[in-house]
Amino acid sequence: MSQTHQSNVPDSRGMNAYHADPSFAALLSVYVPKSLHPVLEPQLERMGALVGDRLEQLALAADKNPPTLSLRDRTGAAVQRIEKHPAYEELERYAFGEFGLAAMSHRGGVFGTPDKLHPMAKYALVYLFVQAEFGLCCPLSMTDSLTRTLRKFGSNELVSRYLDRLTSQDMDNLFQGAMFMTEQAAGSDVGAVETVARQQDGGWKLYGDKWFCSNPDAALAMVLARPEGGESGTRGLSLFLLPRHLPDGRLNDYRIIRLKDKMGTRSMASGEIVLEGAEAYLVGEAGQGFKQMTDMINMSRLANGVRSAGLMRRSVAEALHISRHRRAFGKSLMDMPLMRRQLAKMLLAAEQGRSMVFHTAQVLDAADRGDAEKAKVLRILTPLVKFRACRDARKVAGDAMEVRGGCGYIEEWSDARVLRDAHLGSIWEGTSNIVALDVLRAARREGAFDALDAHLRACLSEIDAPLAERLGAALDRVAALLRTTSGQEGPAEASETRRAASAVYNIASAVFLAWEGARLAGSHPAIAADRQRLADLVLTEKLGTRDPLAPAAPEPDWLPDVLARAGCDAEISRIAAE
Repeated sequence: MSQTHQSNVPDSRGMNAYHADPSFAALLSVYVPKSLHPVLEPQLERMGALVGDRLEQLALAADKNPPTLSLRDRTGAAVQRIEKHPAYEELERYAFGEFGLAAMSHRGGVFGTPDKLHPMAKYALVYLFVQAEFGLCCPLSMTDSLTRTLRKFGSNELVSRYLDRLTSQDMDNLFQGAMFMTEQAAGSDVGAVETVARQQDGGWKLYGDKWFCSNPDAALAMVLARPEGGESGTRGLSLFLLPRHLPDGRLNDYRIIRLKDKMGTRSMASGEIVLEGAEAYLVGEAGQGFKQMTDMINMSRLANGVRSAGLMRRSVAEALHISRHRRAFGKSLMDMPLMRRQLAKMLLAAEQGRSMVFHTAQVLDAADRGDAEKAKVLRILTPLVKFRACRDARKVAGDAMEVRGGCGYIEEWSDARVLRDAHLGSIWEGTSNIVALDVLRAARREGAFDALDAHLRACLSEIDAPLAERLGAALDRVAALLRTTSGQEGPAEASETRRAASAVYNIASAVFLAWEGARLAGSHPAIAADRQRLADLVLTEKLGTRDPLAPAAPEPDWLPDVLARAGCDAEISRIAAE
């Protein structure tokens, strides 16, 4: 006799990640030009459906079957070939091919549009894509950032030679990009780079070891090297474009020594390479390499923040789904006050991260169109996002695993994979200490905080009192802390750096949340009210003071409604959005 098993293990498979997130569509009306909505909305709906099923299954398979390195073929000939699992190759086809995620910021034609797309189109789609697959987002980001850096600093000859292939959606024609910077003695200390560039045979040749190279078989890589006889430190570095194959088809003179056995991003290859006189092309002016590479790193930092925000959203969506559909002790988990409190903390960090990265993408668009003040704002927002959002993702992903319980620890589900991947954000493109110091450097040397302060106060002018007044008062206190810290050096600076950077992140995210609420008040009043409640929660929970031994404040009466509107499945989300 057959029996039907009644499972108490909720499974969100099949849920459309876009439909399940009603705030997402609302925020697009704030951050995406209206003319782009008819183009972008169908693609987001399509990506959301793929994320909830097909891409998720591919990501699980790719994670379980990491790439392998073949050094020789069966005849003994050197091949230096990385074998990728078919599931990963299918993920590449979706990301690079069907959706053109590495192309849309650099040329027209993606989704049939005549011009390149607004940055938010790319970041919105990546925000969804990463909720299924994180590892591939690194090659995506590096290809996109390399193309930007090449267009900005490279010669016309190099741009004309490589741009079409870097932005191709034909997988047989596509050139992927990479960034080879890290050495054993030069991780965060970039000025210690030992790779040497020598002028030989009418060109440049590179010699040295690169210790951590993600996407190591990419067709093109940006490499930092020191021209022979150049001065020490970052001032002596130049930026080079390294092709995997030479114009005659021969493999360039560098070897992939091995692939890294990583904790996360296991679907994507990272390796060590040895440069043995590899031919490369100087990008921009000699001696300006670090400055030029910084532009690429900043774009990678923003992309890293978008990925971390997306992972937090994935974690929150899973936790909400489980809390709605799992029962214990005779009631749903959502009915339990401790669970609601845990979900509220997760949701707050996730929405802070989303507001920060979406707003930064808007600032990026203005900066790229020539707004010098917005360029300064961008300069400080990118390390802020990298510092705080990437750290928050680790906590949120861990809490989501706990909500699922024992099943969350099992690799059949994605909780463990998401948690492993989330830890990477705090490491690549600068560890937390490095980017916190970079926030102070931008404030001290480049006037970036003054520009951000002015930008935040302009946002406050659109927000109703008394919330605007409370935010303004907190901004005054944060500004005082940041300016005091950036004026110190030595142990005094070190002791306050991370606290100051966190404070700037928190006040900026609170202002952006409230500003979004003001912009949405007419079209989405319920979601607008939620954004303002979240902004107020940042003030009390992250910028306020409290006695740790005092009785806890009662749960806000609005919290259940906010959690309902945060979504957990398509049906609930549609009802909540009405």
